[in-house]
Amino acid sequence: MGTIEEFTADVQADYADGAAGIPLGHAMFGEELVADTPVTARLAMLNRHGVIAGATGTGKTKSLQVMAEQLSAQGVPCVVADMKGDLSGLGAAAPVDGHGAARAAKLGIEYVPAAQPVEFWAPGGVGAGIPMRGTLSEFGPQLLGKVLGANETQEQVLYLVFRFADDQGLALVDLGDLRALLEYLSSDAGAEQLAKLGGVSSQSIGVLLRSIVVLEANDASPFFGMPFLQLADLMRVDAQGRGVISCIELPGVAESPAVWSAAMMWIVAELFEQLPEVGDLDKPKLVIFLDEAHLLFHDASDAFVESITRTVRLIRSKGVGVFFVTQNPADIHPDVLGQLGHRIQHALRAFTPQDQKALKAAVETMPMTPHFDVGAQVLELGIGEAIVTTLDEKGAPRPPVRTCMRPPVSSMDPLPDVAAAAMASPLWVKYATEVDPESAEELLGARIAAAEQAEAKANAEPAKVTVPDEPRMTNRDPVRPRARRASSKGGVRKILDSQAGRQMQREIVRGIFGVLKSGMKR
Repeated sequence: MGTIEEFTADVQADYADGAAGIPLGHAMFGEELVADTPVTARLAMLNRHGVIAGATGTGKTKSLQVMAEQLSAQGVPCVVADMKGDLSGLGAAAPVDGHGAARAAKLGIEYVPAAQPVEFWAPGGVGAGIPMRGTLSEFGPQLLGKVLGANETQEQVLYLVFRFADDQGLALVDLGDLRALLEYLSSDAGAEQLAKLGGVSSQSIGVLLRSIVVLEANDASPFFGMPFLQLADLMRVDAQGRGVISCIELPGVAESPAVWSAAMMWIVAELFEQLPEVGDLDKPKLVIFLDEAHLLFHDASDAFVESITRTVRLIRSKGVGVFFVTQNPADIHPDVLGQLGHRIQHALRAFTPQDQKALKAAVETMPMTPHFDVGAQVLELGIGEAIVTTLDEKGAPRPPVRTCMRPPVSSMDPLPDVAAAAMASPLWVKYATEVDPESAEELLGARIAAAEQAEAKANAEPAKVTVPDEPRMTNRDPVRPRARRASSKGGVRKILDSQAGRQMQREIVRGIFGVLKSGMKR
């Protein structure tokens, strides 16, 4: 294990490199706090991604809060997912004599409580916050398939349906648009169009329709709509040059985890699509913290995981950093976890064989150090302590260090009135009122109404069947031969039995039932 002097020298050499960075805490040698050993993360490396992990109650949310504060102070905007509402405390200063002050005194650092520049958002306006919405067209079939719990076949159906909507100029804004489109394709009016899509069964359409009903019952539908979120509003700085922290309040949609987790990933994907390539910067343009990250990978298709992996890998060059927040790093897909160089690992518990297996997997993702056993230390960590490793100037992981994390300077308790803070924002006027543009639902409704009107008109004037006149009797033929009479009857039967005749009969019958049906409706 070596001596404390050797440990101190190594930490100072590894982490005190003089480059611009954000302080995370101070090193610990076992249970002992070591003076003059700050543990930092290089600012220029924070467009590389990371993970904050740990069991419930070990302090990972407060570590997220500290990182957001420090990034904001450096002029870097952040987006954080607030699962339980406690991150709303970013908008208020911490008490001068609270737990934060005691922790700061222990670390020997100056403690100046301060509120942070925060904007509060609420998915779809459900809960307290500025309504945050996105259109279905922007969301795309893959993310929507994740939200709907679609299997691979149903996800492919969504691809075809979205392609059909694009080709037909049908804007998919909200769930009502998608429901109207699916109902249209499964109806007689859309049967021909459905056949052209190729391989799309009415059963798959039915499953998707039922999934939409479930989604609407869980209050997830308000997220989809307009006005949709402008990403520039997530990348702002205040008058003092501090990065604005966009806090997405999730308690109101806690029953729809698939929706908000996919919504957070949608923000990442939109940033990737819209931002230009910038290469390596002195500091990131934006850092996003994805809380409860394991939900992204739960029951995810291979195609969905591949998309996340590709997006996370490439968005670094757009100047955006992504931190996944979860209980155990093993919750994250290995292809994504392999790209997360920054690690803040809080305590894990190993009460069961499954826990022990997860602990082993978590430890194996961390670099090794000659100064302590990482696996043993993870079990011994106290609240607010973590095993930390960050990236050096070459992008390589530094040796892990047991760290006593800094306290937040903002409040650790929820903000008393988030709704009032949201409505006081200049963005409230821009997003508060929902807009309902002409989209697929209205356009398809007009098509169906026109088709029904045309059919009603056709049914109101049924086709007439012309029956040949019977031959006239003359004096020269006073008695009509039986054979001649039979042949005339056969001529009528031949007309009625022909294809054209049967079609005319069907039109007459359909016209009668049409009238009866309309009368029943009235």
